Amino acid sequence: MEVIAQGTLVKMPAKIAPQICYQLKLGDHLIDLNSYLGQPVKLSFLGQINCTHCGRKTSKSFAQGYCYPCFKKLPQCDLCIMSPEKCHYEQGTCRDPSWGEQFCFQSHYVYLANSSGVKVGITRGTQIPTRWIDQGAIQALPVLRVDTRFQSGLVEQIFAAHVTDKTNWRAMLKGQVDRLDLQAERDRLMTLCQEELTLLENRFGLQAIQRLPEAEVVELDYPVLNFPAKVTSLSFDKTPVVEGVLQGIKGQYLILDTGVINLRKFTAYQVEFSA
Repeated sequence: MEVIAQGTLVKMPAKIAPQICYQLKLGDHLIDLNSYLGQPVKLSFLGQINCTHCGRKTSKSFAQGYCYPCFKKLPQCDLCIMSPEKCHYEQGTCRDPSWGEQFCFQSHYVYLANSSGVKVGITRGTQIPTRWIDQGAIQALPVLRVDTRFQSGLVEQIFAAHVTDKTNWRAMLKGQVDRLDLQAERDRLMTLCQEELTLLENRFGLQAIQRLPEAEVVELDYPVLNFPAKVTSLSFDKTPVVEGVLQGIKGQYLILDTGVINLRKFTAYQVEFSA
């Protein structure tokens, strides 16, 4: 095989075309992965991890790319990032209020997606449709637009009493996912959650929580030649060299004939790509 590039691995950039186009990003190198479908490829972990924030060497990556000191102090690694309903900005304990004002106090969307069945999720407007692609959703539908991340977390909590907020990644990768009527599912949830949503509207104001009844379902198509019958997970932490014939790309996973690997999990790893 020929070495194509090496550098610091980050999550794969992707964009919607008739079929989603993926790139492998290694440092300053961008590699068109779709063109390698059906071909043998090899990814080699070079034994070094550098924190994506401070650059220091670390023996273990925390929160997808950070060293432990950064993980403990940075606002983007705080508990409320994974659980936005636990935002503590108003208590004066935000790790970095200026960061929170920039990233958390902006419009967020509450959406329904179909990755392995219907699920509820939240994302910043700037992350549409990237968030859906990263989750391997084959369909997505914005349901509400809210003013802040905290508000989106509260709405997500309400919906999560009726639908899951998690993706079954194994089912997503097997490709055995039926298309759903997300608009009908949205209407069902809005009816079920009407009383609780009204309480939030009264608390924050009608303009803060806007319903999106005219939103259209976004359909997503992934570059996959063959889905695995059995999902075998591959890891640089266990096997420094991962290789096989590239069968497809979905979410942030490479699907090889030898197994699947979640590249986002290994953000900040120094990796070499050969084909």
